[in-house]
Amino acid sequence: RGVSNGGETLPWQTDTCIGDWHYNRRLFDQHKYKSAAQVVQMLIDIVSKNGNLMLSIPVRGNGTIDDDEVKVVDGLAAWIAGNGEGIYATRPWAVYGEGPSTTAAPARGRFGGAADVRPYTAMDVRYTAKGDTVYAFVMGWPAEGKVNLTALATGKGHYPKEVGRVELMSANAPLKFSQDASGLVVNFPDQKSGDFAYGLKITSK
Repeated sequence: RGVSNGGETLPWQTDTCIGDWHYNRRLFDQHKYKSAAQVVQMLIDIVSKNGNLMLSIPVRGNGTIDDDEVKVVDGLAAWIAGNGEGIYATRPWAVYGEGPSTTAAPARGRFGGAADVRPYTAMDVRYTAKGDTVYAFVMGWPAEGKVNLTALATGKGHYPKEVGRVELMSANAPLKFSQDASGLVVNFPDQKSGDFAYGLKITSK
C-alpha cells in the first residue's frame, strides 16, 4: 500500500487492495471501497515512475464480488478501453510528472514510500512514453478549458522534436494546441470526456 516518491531507474512493483485484504462486509455496507478514479490515478502515478501495480479485489466466500466492487471494476475497464495505450507497453519518459503532487510532501504509506491514494488536481500531470510518442495524463478536467504542460516547453530538451498532434484518447479526437518556451498549451473540448484522468497522446510532425 505504498508507492515511490519519484521516478525509479529500475522497475518496481507494489500492491494494494480496494478494501481490506480479506472480504469485509462492513466496507460494502458503508460504501468505503477505493473508487475507480482513485485506482486509475494510482495506476498512472505508479506506471509513470517505472512501476507495476497488483490490485486486489476481495471476494466473498462463494467466490463472487459485491455490487460496489463491480462498479469499481467496470470503471477501470471503461477507462482502460479508451486510455490503455498510454499504460500498456509504455516506458517512463524524461520526467514522471508535474504539478502540486510532485512538490508537496506526501502522506506516508503503510509500508514506506508515499500513500497509495492521494488527492490530485487538474494541474497534476503524469507522463509515459512509447517510442517517440508521449502520453500525458491530466488527473482532473481543467475548469479553465486548457492545460499547460510545462515539461514540453521548447528549449527544455525533453522532447526535441516539434509537436505535430495532440489527441484526447478517450474521445479519439485531435485538440488545438500551441507550444512555446512556457510549455505546451492544450485546449480541451467543451464537453467533458470521461470522469477522471484524461489521457493525451502527443506525437511529432
